[in-house]
Amino acid sequence: MFERRSLSDDLETVRSRHAPDSIVLDVETDFETLPPATAEDLGLLVDALDPATYPPEWVPDDAPTLLHRYAGSDFTIGLPGDGTVTWTRQTAPPTVFVKARAEGTPDPFLDFLIAEALVEVGLDIPESFLPFFGEQYTDLDAAVPLDPASVFQIAAALYDGWVGRQTRPIFTGWEDDIPPLYDAWDDAGDRLRGRVEELPEAVARGETDFAAATELACAAIKHGLDLPAPFAALDTSAYVDYGPEYAVRWAATTFETLDADESD
Repeated sequence: MFERRSLSDDLETVRSRHAPDSIVLDVETDFETLPPATAEDLGLLVDALDPATYPPEWVPDDAPTLLHRYAGSDFTIGLPGDGTVTWTRQTAPPTVFVKARAEGTPDPFLDFLIAEALVEVGLDIPESFLPFFGEQYTDLDAAVPLDPASVFQIAAALYDGWVGRQTRPIFTGWEDDIPPLYDAWDDAGDRLRGRVEELPEAVARGETDFAAATELACAAIKHGLDLPAPFAALDTSAYVDYGPEYAVRWAATTFETLDADESD
């Protein structure tokens, strides 16, 4: 199920700088959330397992079942939306997972995704949006007048944007000393640019719903792209400093404005 991945010199450089004790594993299957029994197989490859649990009152009753399971006592790794590469500190040492869907991903971009995960492991950040929001997840749920799945998607996006605002300076710093990874990061940003610029029109035409728009805009934060309103307010140092409180206030203000615009 798991196999130790051989890293390029550039990735070894990133690992040694940001997460020197981490390991990187290839996973033979794709997953959104690893089944608990499969996750426990990691015990054969790591020194210790430390499953995380979260207070059940953080999760609204109507939240997706998977989020309730994630908060519970089962050893759970990964959530929908994590992408091709994800990571956990529920193992000692921390582990980065390269999912089976990575097959066919261009090598430069896959290397960037692995490097990004290693950088995130090295930051003092929560592992997912649930511990990021904590008890304020219910406040976000109250502020967003959409279905539970959309609240989940928006929460994951807001967490992604908060993390991306912190990792972006590290990625830009690779231009001189790790140019292949910088080029992959820069190229990924270029590929997003047109979609971000067209975002207001896509939302207005009903081609993109608000949750998907938030996901795209927050993904663009780590690339330093210009964001349209109301998402530009998330690309600020204040968001980094105030985190979930800022995100909940942004969501409440945004939907109040949207409701006012629709009533005019």
